[in-house]
Amino acid sequence: MSRSDRRPIHRLKPATVARIAAGEVVESTASVVKELVENAYDAGGSEVRVEIWGGGTERIRVSDNGSGILPEELALAVERHATSKLSDSEDLDTVATLGFRGEALASIGAVSHLSIRSRTALSDSAHGIRVDGGEVSGEYEEGGPPGTTVDVRDLFYNTPARRKFLRSPAAEQVEVTRVVGALYLARPGIALSLSSEGQEIARYPATGSLSDAVVRVLGEELLGQTLEVRADPLGEEGLAVTAVLARPTVSRGTSSALYLSVNGRIVASRTLQVAVRLAYEDYLPKNRFPLGTVHLVVDPSRLDVNVHPTKREVRIAREREVAEALRRAVRGSLQGTAAVSDPVSAAPRPYFPSVGTGGPRPTEPPRVALAGSLGGGSGGGATSQARLEPAAPPRAVDPSGGHPRLRLLGSLFHLYWVAESEASLVLIDQHAASERVVYDSLRADGRLARQELVSPVTLTLSARQSAAWAANREEIDAAGFEVESFGGSSFRVASTPVFRGRLARAETLPELLDELADGGRSSAPNDWVERRAASLACHAAVRGGDAISAEEMGRILEALYRLPGASYACPHGRPILVRLDRRRLDQWFLRSTP
Repeated sequence: MSRSDRRPIHRLKPATVARIAAGEVVESTASVVKELVENAYDAGGSEVRVEIWGGGTERIRVSDNGSGILPEELALAVERHATSKLSDSEDLDTVATLGFRGEALASIGAVSHLSIRSRTALSDSAHGIRVDGGEVSGEYEEGGPPGTTVDVRDLFYNTPARRKFLRSPAAEQVEVTRVVGALYLARPGIALSLSSEGQEIARYPATGSLSDAVVRVLGEELLGQTLEVRADPLGEEGLAVTAVLARPTVSRGTSSALYLSVNGRIVASRTLQVAVRLAYEDYLPKNRFPLGTVHLVVDPSRLDVNVHPTKREVRIAREREVAEALRRAVRGSLQGTAAVSDPVSAAPRPYFPSVGTGGPRPTEPPRVALAGSLGGGSGGGATSQARLEPAAPPRAVDPSGGHPRLRLLGSLFHLYWVAESEASLVLIDQHAASERVVYDSLRADGRLARQELVSPVTLTLSARQSAAWAANREEIDAAGFEVESFGGSSFRVASTPVFRGRLARAETLPELLDELADGGRSSAPNDWVERRAASLACHAAVRGGDAISAEEMGRILEALYRLPGASYACPHGRPILVRLDRRRLDQWFLRSTP
């Protein structure tokens, strides 16, 4: 580089510095809501109202009935590093409030049109200040109740590079709904409500019952299905744990429904989440996760909340010890609870006798003891028993597109199909196979057939599930679920997807909405269309545990064979079939290979 090409070091303009700082604190509409609600909590109010328009991209308004801001302090409130929550550097070692940096309002004001109106209990009127792009543009006085209202309009209007990374209004609303639920679970003693476009979508009343708060946020399916964890204190660590978690009979496909808070502050901590998951290790399958909320109280001197600009992450001294104490506390409460229970059906499962039995239909299907690699034994020495339901007659699936010819022999656990090819034993996951066929059909045609239910099913959805339905309504309808609002949190499912004669269950809708709220599931993590289609296909396909006929098995496999390419993985990346070569079987049984 020549001397003439050298760019001199210089100080950035204050407005540029403010916008850079804003990018550290303000990531999305949900991060704005989080900062403003936490400020409202610190103000000591008993009720906080959140209102959004355009998912928060157009406008966010947060109101509280807290202590308010004195008129002479309003200008300071929108300056960087000005706060009422710290006095000197020593206070950083024992932060007890939710906001303390003195940057939130200044950062939000730097990238929006900001208005703050506040009144203390001793004032006769409310006073306000306006900030546009980081510059104070006016002050005013008007009537209003005690408390503070912060109004944010046109977020990132002056930073188009950041604004273009905002998601659609519907997707932003889903995330705002999730954050509001998390804030309520962290401090359920404060009433919190959320409305969108003037319509209330979530109301969480103040409650002293953490169990009640969990049911309100995560859904009524948790009624009577929760367990409480209390440990106060744990050893000499001064750690207190209060948690309400779902029993193992209720779980999720992701970890997003497990909410953590430390000293009343919502946090993200992989270490603590893993600790809770390990406590459930013997109670849940590896692909299922617990849900609920965990409150930790630690000595503030052991807590560093200054490690992340948005205060989303915290650092706890000797965190592994805290995680182990949490695992033990949850594990202790789980002891004696029922593990995942098998659904009990009043009607016997169908049994298809083998070809050539000649005798009368047996009253009990034969049992086949499976051990070692095929049995998936528990390791406790007990023999695993499986019910083999032979197909009658065995169904042949002709080869096509390079796929092998298969002869379907039957089904194990209503989960795995057993087949043979020329020189192999083949096991097929019925849900993965069906899911792949439905997924490709949905991606090719854009729609699935639907069947109207004789008796529509009414479901109660959580606020986050309702937001996910609103955000993905067209896609859910195209997938065959006809859903309509039935007032409040009630929704009516009038029809469900039907694919190759198989009718999806309306009761799977809440879990589908949870997945869509999390961004969908797929082996293509960066493709939202594929992730959404994968989730829709998962809930429209044959499920594990469904009893299906040999004819239906054959139709699904034939459809799988017709798909382009080697479609031997479901949309989430799980294998559809596993082949065991005849030579391998011979080796296991110490036979000489022909």
